[in-house]
Amino acid sequence: MLPPHRAGALPEPSPSPRRIQVQWALYLSLSLALLWFPSGTVASSLNCHKTCICASNIVSCSKMNLTTVPTGLPPYTAVLDLSHNHIARLRAEWTTVKLTKLRNLLLSHNGLQFLSSEAFLYVKHLRYLDLSSNDMRQLDEFIFEPLGQLEVLLLYNNRISQIDLSAFQGLHRLQKLYLSQNMISRFPLELIKEKTRLEKLSLVDLSSNRIKVPPIEELKVLPAWIKNGLYFHNNPLICDCSLYSLLAHWHIRRLNSALDFKDEYTCYLPGPQKGRVGVFDLNRDHMNCSTFHEADEEAWLEQTLILRCDTKHRDLSKTWVTPGNVVVTEGANQTAKVLPDGSLQISPVKLEDSGTYTCYAVSEALNETLYVLVKVHNFTENGNGEALNTAYTTLVGCLTSVVLVLIYLYLTPCRCFCCPKNNHQDSIHSSMLSAAPSHEDLANNTDPRHVAFIDPKELGQGLNGKVNPSDGDGDQGEMDEEGGLLRKGRRKKSISSVFSDTPIVV
Repeated sequence: MLPPHRAGALPEPSPSPRRIQVQWALYLSLSLALLWFPSGTVASSLNCHKTCICASNIVSCSKMNLTTVPTGLPPYTAVLDLSHNHIARLRAEWTTVKLTKLRNLLLSHNGLQFLSSEAFLYVKHLRYLDLSSNDMRQLDEFIFEPLGQLEVLLLYNNRISQIDLSAFQGLHRLQKLYLSQNMISRFPLELIKEKTRLEKLSLVDLSSNRIKVPPIEELKVLPAWIKNGLYFHNNPLICDCSLYSLLAHWHIRRLNSALDFKDEYTCYLPGPQKGRVGVFDLNRDHMNCSTFHEADEEAWLEQTLILRCDTKHRDLSKTWVTPGNVVVTEGANQTAKVLPDGSLQISPVKLEDSGTYTCYAVSEALNETLYVLVKVHNFTENGNGEALNTAYTTLVGCLTSVVLVLIYLYLTPCRCFCCPKNNHQDSIHSSMLSAAPSHEDLANNTDPRHVAFIDPKELGQGLNGKVNPSDGDGDQGEMDEEGGLLRKGRRKKSISSVFSDTPIVV
């Protein structure tokens, strides 16, 4: 029995034929749609992939016990997480479609051992690649070449011992490279060297490897912004004073690579002791290395001096201030000018250019201040050598003079006062360069020496060009045939001394 209608209630209307037809049309359209599209495609469109989790353009397939990369990944994928699986080989066909929007690819903790040389052809727009914590042993040539937009590459915690020189070629935008906790024994200098380094690379982590002797001289000349992100602590380094000086300089400059890991820079002492000590302790008890101090810039007059604003951050706007607190501006009448790379050029250097120069480097988020002390020598760069040559010439001249005086005093023939006297008292008119012959010698003509006699008439003018006042006096004796004038010694004649202008009367 049907319940009676409540008072005032209207009876429910029965469905009209028109409404029934519309409902049947909707059911029929849905059935046709399910028959037309394969069930896998619908599931893929709605659920991303049966073994992955999707959140917008992020596809996470982590910890799914995968041995291969899932196929049919959505083309809009921007982040693909395949970490913590068992993908041992990354082949060229791991993706059959170009993932042009893929930016981050995570493959860590997979036991990955092999990378195909064509593994990244369809993902050329990657910016972040994580290959850490795998079993990779070597990096072949040009393996990352397609990744021209890659910025961060993680390769730490592998077993890498061999790196081809061209392995990182093509990574023009790479900024950070992590190679720590591997078996690398050769310092990859080609990554940071001036002519071969990657232009954007600002961080290279080589810590916890097997490097014993880093290229210290090459590291010294690197810009500070590269050294600021160059980490090689916790390596079996060999202790050396040059290693201490390098790291001490980095620490004084407060570079992050030395400041943050100061206690982890250790080295092994050479010789039989082979103890492990801290690099920063080598100036104390172990090797007595000289304590490092920053050297001042030295300059000479008239040279061209270039001061570098060697900041530990890159791409900063740099302003220089001279010791007189004058800002160096372009177009000003100054001997100093700022070069395009931010360095300060002083040309020609003057003595008043000595002092402390300040470089202010700023950007929107960073600022840094550097001080450079310049000492100008009061001579040209070659002036010291010229002065030395002059002093040397003067010294040689003095020694030559002393030698000549000694020769004159000790090697000349004896004077008359040192010659032995004879009974006939030889005349002083004879030349002091020869001994005067005796009367017997003249008679016998046995002395082979040439004897020079001074004619009184030739003494009218002294050796110094002065007139002899005794030229008018006549002879007071006549010479006999045998030259008796010499024997008698009667003639009086004033003559000029060879070594003096004072006349000597005989």
